[in-house]
Amino acid sequence: MVTWVLVFFILFGLEVLYLYVAKKYNIIDNPSERSSHTYLTRRGGGIIFPIAWLLYFFLHQCPLPFFTLGLIIVSTISFLDDMLTISAKYRIIIHVFAFSLCFYQLHLINVLPWWALAGTFIFCIGCLNAINFMDGINGMTGLYFLSIFLPFIYFLQTTIYSKQSPYIYIVMALLIFGFFNFRKRAICFAGDIGSVSIAFITIYFIIQLVIKTNGNFLQNIQYILLLALYGIDSVFTLLQRLYNRENIFHPHRKHLYQLLANELNMPQIAVAAMYASIQFGINIWVFTHPNITLQTTALILFILSVIYIVVKRFILVSIINKQMKIVK
Repeated sequence: MVTWVLVFFILFGLEVLYLYVAKKYNIIDNPSERSSHTYLTRRGGGIIFPIAWLLYFFLHQCPLPFFTLGLIIVSTISFLDDMLTISAKYRIIIHVFAFSLCFYQLHLINVLPWWALAGTFIFCIGCLNAINFMDGINGMTGLYFLSIFLPFIYFLQTTIYSKQSPYIYIVMALLIFGFFNFRKRAICFAGDIGSVSIAFITIYFIIQLVIKTNGNFLQNIQYILLLALYGIDSVFTLLQRLYNRENIFHPHRKHLYQLLANELNMPQIAVAAMYASIQFGINIWVFTHPNITLQTTALILFILSVIYIVVKRFILVSIINKQMKIVK
């Protein structure tokens, strides 16, 4: 217990130190017409996520070295992108290399056929960038990933890791980040380094969970539900933007959570809490029902997708009607 308290205060102190540095060197997020905020805010507070992993790494005999190197690489390029804006093609090349290290750590390189490996690369990089795009309002990243890692601690601590669980380090980092971000006027945002690093960590642990449980992804397909809400919002928003022939790499405010916060004026922390609560309920159900079939998983995704489409359609119609009344 004393160790956990000490680790928590070390991480908290490092976050405070970073926020001081960010203020001194003007590492800030400038609001634009596509932003969900209207004030200058320090960017990159999510640097605490890779720092938490590195602290675990050095305190516990340096486990998972190739994954750790991959995390350092994606965190570095993401931090540079926060400050300098790196071309998307260079970021994707880095992501491919980092996931190559991940897959080597998981022994997937020599196990999967080339087509399955290629599909896994595409899926993981797509998830990484989708999660990055979902980091747009106060509280979203911190609460959403707490809904994933808290069940990890409860259900997986004794099956995959010992009591010195890395999940606890990640949860502490999420709580510390949330202290500065989960508020009406955030002190800091996660930045790309935060959203990308926590995505990379989460994707690795989900793949590891599949391998440790059975090794056959199709027999453990239910674990994609651990990212169900992010996935549905990202996929349908992407399809909407492709249909409208928009540049999918440009910032926008068309995710459902953005419409709720920006167009319907719901408090951002309320929207974030809603997403996290629904995902938390789904995750608890997944872990308490380990034998979920492919058909059941598909049915759940279908029901969630229908609800999403109906809600988003209703909101879009309401927005259009509101704008028409203003014009009149």
